Amino acid sequence: MTSTPTPGLARFNALTDSAALAALHEVCASPAWSGKLLSRRPYATLDALLAASDAATGALGTDDLTEAMAGHPPIGRPAPGDPVSSREQRGMSGAPAELRAEMLELNLAYQDRFGHVFLICATGATAEEMRDALKARIGNTPERERANVRTELGKINRIRLTRLAEGLAAESREGSGGEPEAHEEGDRRS
Repeated sequence: MTSTPTPGLARFNALTDSAALAALHEVCASPAWSGKLLSRRPYATLDALLAASDAATGALGTDDLTEAMAGHPPIGRPAPGDPVSSREQRGMSGAPAELRAEMLELNLAYQDRFGHVFLICATGATAEEMRDALKARIGNTPERERANVRTELGKINRIRLTRLAEGLAAESREGSGGEPEAHEEGDRRS
């Protein structure tokens, strides 16, 4: 039995290498990660794409992981004009001023300790949950925290790749005269 890629995945598979790299860079800022995913195209299923992402994330070296983290703004300070980081950090948007100030202080302490931003898959998390995770992880050893960062990056990459494939599917339907898929947050591409 052969499987056929979904319309969004088929569109991703058909992108030029430069367009696919640009789309992948929006998912993860590591060129090593993007290169590995690009080299394995075409993907038969979204699960195959996500499995390739997991493998590529797991294989990132220290410098590659640092490059990937550099693409993420600190929790509580989404990149201005970036709907992706705003959507992902939506749990912080209604946080009280005291909690925002505490997060800023904790973020700075974390960065001083580990030399990089606190990375967490913030999608669906409340401000309190993000704060509690930051408090719990700040006491980790650097080695343990690198493992946590890799796990969280993998979760983020999976969510963003799924949104990428969904967004490309919606573009395919719009271009063919079909009805675009409704999304709760508007543009779901990352």
